[in-house]
Amino acid sequence: VQLQASGGGLVQAGDSLRLSCVASEGTFSDYVMGWFRQAPGKEREFVAAITWTGDSTYYADFVKGRFTMSRDNAKNSVYLQMNSLKPEDTAVYYCARAKTRFSLSGNVRNYDYWGQGTQVTVSS
Repeated sequence: VQLQASGGGLVQAGDSLRLSCVASEGTFSDYVMGWFRQAPGKEREFVAAITWTGDSTYYADFVKGRFTMSRDNAKNSVYLQMNSLKPEDTAVYYCARAKTRFSLSGNVRNYDYWGQGTQVTVSS
């Protein structure tokens, strides 16, 4: 599976961005998908995950109410709508495919395929 993330950019605090991740060459629709992020000097952290059906999601506490994850299996794509962005949201954002279909997890070890990342920079 190859994952290609896009949609990052430089925005101001309070703005919105929509990240996209397209999967190719492999099975996508049967698995949980997740978004993670990594800021300079910090470990990669969980942001959001979605079941293969798209009817259940799981979010890190720091993005609840601001970020929304969705997927379109017909397009082999997942999305992360990010609203009310804050400077502390600045990071490289990665999409990843989990090893399971239903078990929503925030543990990086439960994901086996990763995209290359897209940079999100939020200025104050």
